[in-house]
Amino acid sequence: MQSQTNERFGSSVWLEYLPVTQGVASSSLVRTARQRLSDFDSLFCFMSKRMRMIVYPNFKINIGLNIIRKRTDGYHDLQTVFYPVDTICDELEINKIGSGLRLTVQNVENLCADEDNLCVKAFRLLQKHYPIDGVDIRLKKNIPFGAGLGGGSADAAFAIKVYNQLFNLKLTNEQLRQFVSQLGSDTAFFIDNSPAFAQGRGEIMKPINLDLSGYKIEIVKPEFSISTKEAYAGVTPHPSETDLMQSVQQPIEKWKTLIHNDFEDSLFVKYPQLQEMKQKFYDCGALYASLSGSGSAVYGIFRK
Repeated sequence: MQSQTNERFGSSVWLEYLPVTQGVASSSLVRTARQRLSDFDSLFCFMSKRMRMIVYPNFKINIGLNIIRKRTDGYHDLQTVFYPVDTICDELEINKIGSGLRLTVQNVENLCADEDNLCVKAFRLLQKHYPIDGVDIRLKKNIPFGAGLGGGSADAAFAIKVYNQLFNLKLTNEQLRQFVSQLGSDTAFFIDNSPAFAQGRGEIMKPINLDLSGYKIEIVKPEFSISTKEAYAGVTPHPSETDLMQSVQQPIEKWKTLIHNDFEDSLFVKYPQLQEMKQKFYDCGALYASLSGSGSAVYGIFRK
């Protein structure tokens, strides 16, 4: 299936075939890395004794995205389902140092200023409330930017969890969610990093029982990216005609007619390649295909 689909997508960037287990998609490469470090909690414990921690921020896909209304604060109320995928991960290493802050980023062509990096913003946010100082941040970006996969949000969430451990702040997950929700609408999702139904700006979440372990997910990102600002500029908010929370509990075979991403309405007109990608997934046998978030990545869910 992968080679056949690769040929049909031509020059688009093929992210990877994503087999799914236990609610989070995994590849043998990622599982091997995780086995070496046991699991996320023991990774924190093991590395923190050495004043150094290495974590692997994953990405997410959106299953459905209903843009309900524009708010007076400029944001939009929405409904979506976040689903974590960890086949492709960024690599984040944070070391405690005497003082100051150093940032090194790899695999990014157009670097933003250090203070605009979300890992740095997360640290500065904690500094306003706690007397912490001295970190060396090394980030290797593997999750593509402008794809609707939440890579930057994941980096911020994983970073603040690392700061919490390295500086022994003893913050709860709820406290961490409150902090990172100031950095992005989907950032709080990556604190618990498990399937969730999201409302508000995306920061109000309710855990849901959604297991795609019986399916495989394939993702393609075109060579262009789409900013969140660009995506929202073309939307017309409206109440949803279906109950997404109820729809996602239906068999996946029914999702095609029940679940919709509202960004597709305008972005498919502006970027016809995206609609073609989605259709190609269905041509290849996908049970459900969709734009992820505000794009530009498109995914398909297949039977194994």
